[in-house]
Amino acid sequence: MAFRHKKLDAAMPATSPPSGVSPGGKPSAAIIGILCGVGAALAWAAGFAVAKHGISIGFSPADLAAHRYIWTGLLLLPVVMRDGIADLGGIGWRRGFILAVLSGPTQALLAYTGFILVPFGHGTTIQPATATLAGIVLAALLLRERLSAARIVGAITITIGLVVFGVESLATIGTHGIGGDLLFATAGAFWALFGILLRQWQVSGIRVVAAVGLMSVLIYGPVYFLFVGTENMLRFGWGENLLQIVVQGLVAGVLPIFLFARSVALLGAGRASTFPALVPGFSLILGFLALGIVPSIPQLIGLAIVLVGFRFAMR
Repeated sequence: MAFRHKKLDAAMPATSPPSGVSPGGKPSAAIIGILCGVGAALAWAAGFAVAKHGISIGFSPADLAAHRYIWTGLLLLPVVMRDGIADLGGIGWRRGFILAVLSGPTQALLAYTGFILVPFGHGTTIQPATATLAGIVLAALLLRERLSAARIVGAITITIGLVVFGVESLATIGTHGIGGDLLFATAGAFWALFGILLRQWQVSGIRVVAAVGLMSVLIYGPVYFLFVGTENMLRFGWGENLLQIVVQGLVAGVLPIFLFARSVALLGAGRASTFPALVPGFSLILGFLALGIVPSIPQLIGLAIVLVGFRFAMR
């Protein structure tokens, strides 16, 4: 009987592991890459939600920018020291300054101030949408990338979605609402130029985060402590300040860099580039669950149009 069972076993075809699982029983590289990409989008969305919460209870944009960059810069100082502080971890001080202007406190101040002027859904959609739109244009102008028909359609569609948000701002908030939208659009354009320079200069993500953090400590830190001060920040107690430090500085500032870089390594840059398009949707969900913010019908329409534009732009 034992011999017969061995023959039957030998004759049976080998079964394939379940989809998404490697032969060793571990999740496949594709599954891990997808989880990393989704995790990065969730982390960025969490940063938007907690920033809006901070502005709503009375933190100033300057306070939130300090929490986002100064403590992260101090935490990652060993990374710069390891890679050589003389040339800012291999990036160079001139390039580090430019990258800090485009992705550091300056960019954050624009976005956080925008949350004072316009609803949550505007910022969470306009900033990533403008970053994508500006990225397409800048890649064509500066990097001489060919514009495919799909990307042109995507850019036009995203523009239409942004117009919907602008019309709602003008109709329901007034001209200062347009100003808030423009702040988010400028922050998005800054991020797009930041991405273009990263590609042009071939700089790794974690080195950039560390370098921008150190530049923020050296330049923004003294300005903040001397001219703004911590009086307003300290009114909210340790709990609220720790929430901003952890979510803004670590969850939304450092963690997505690791996760997104891992997603690119496992899936390729083309497939991984679709994950930032999840940020607006995730942000609205987190805003509703955590903050009770209900998006308006025009915001949902604008978001839907922008997401269609993302779909084409990422091809």
